[in-house]
Amino acid sequence: MSTPGIGTWKSRLVEETACWRGVLARDRQLDGAFVFAVRSTGIYCRPSCPARRPTRKQVMFFPLPEAAERAGFRPCRRCRPQEAAAGDPQADLVRRVCHWIETSGDGPISLQDLAAEAGVSPSHLQRTFKRLMGISPREYAEARRLQGLKTRLRKGQDVTRALYESGYSSSSRLYERSSGQLGMTPGTYRKGGRGMEIGYTIVDSPLGRVLVGATRRGVCAVSLGDADSVLEAALVAEYPHAEIHRDDAGFAPWVRTIQKHLDGYEARLNLPLDLQATAFQRRVWKELQRIPYGRTRTYQEVARAIGQPKAVRAVARACATNPVSIVVPCHRVIRGDGSLAGYRWGLERKQALLVMERDN
Repeated sequence: MSTPGIGTWKSRLVEETACWRGVLARDRQLDGAFVFAVRSTGIYCRPSCPARRPTRKQVMFFPLPEAAERAGFRPCRRCRPQEAAAGDPQADLVRRVCHWIETSGDGPISLQDLAAEAGVSPSHLQRTFKRLMGISPREYAEARRLQGLKTRLRKGQDVTRALYESGYSSSSRLYERSSGQLGMTPGTYRKGGRGMEIGYTIVDSPLGRVLVGATRRGVCAVSLGDADSVLEAALVAEYPHAEIHRDDAGFAPWVRTIQKHLDGYEARLNLPLDLQATAFQRRVWKELQRIPYGRTRTYQEVARAIGQPKAVRAVARACATNPVSIVVPCHRVIRGDGSLAGYRWGLERKQALLVMERDN
């Protein structure tokens, strides 16, 4: 249920088979041990939920409600999975830490403080939290802060007020971080895509469901996920004032090209793009498109290639906020030690992409 590597897929299959049996049996003893999410509805439940069972291919498993919500799923109003009985002590630890982060205000909170509060060592907390949630406590806290900023801006709050109420200490810090994470300045984001017209379609792929969104000028979104409703909600949330409509035929040639690429039949993707981005992001994304199929580069190598060798963290942020996965191949960027860093669409998909490209 945590993000595995290629070598652990078999053990994960065994684990998920046991979880599925528990879901079919509506086993109350498993409440709190995990939750299951349904791709078609975007909702997650506890194992004993009395609702009608979906087909197996529609189901995903998560060790914690917080992990399911981070993936974009909503809690079931019928079985209230957030209130499930306590299960694994490590899962309970992570849930407590998530709660402390969410209720500590929007100010910074250190790993040492969280570990002291939890009564464990910082290294143990970091390792356990990342295993169950897929990200570190610091990344979780930053994601919550950014989500607070987005919510305030979408409600029409002015940038200065949203800045401080979201916990950013200065406007320069806000623009330094959020421009990369939002894909535009906060002022532009506040407009919610006003005046834009975006069409989209969603298709199957070896990596799950793929949403392709585009304007008249080119592709503006390529998102990977498991639930159509989650992908659609994310697109609308990013551009609440844009005119968004489903168009399954209008972008068929672009969609077919992406599907063929994911099936391993087309190495190069040369599609028109319409991206809202900072100048720095554009430089990084263009450099990513120069990485040959089947090869990888480190964050340090990308930073040197764009002439800013010290901007490794900024390069990582630009990779993390890439809105057109696959077309801009941010999955080809890895850590200096050869390990995989965070991937917006899940480390499992990143690893699968690299293996597929390497094998082809």
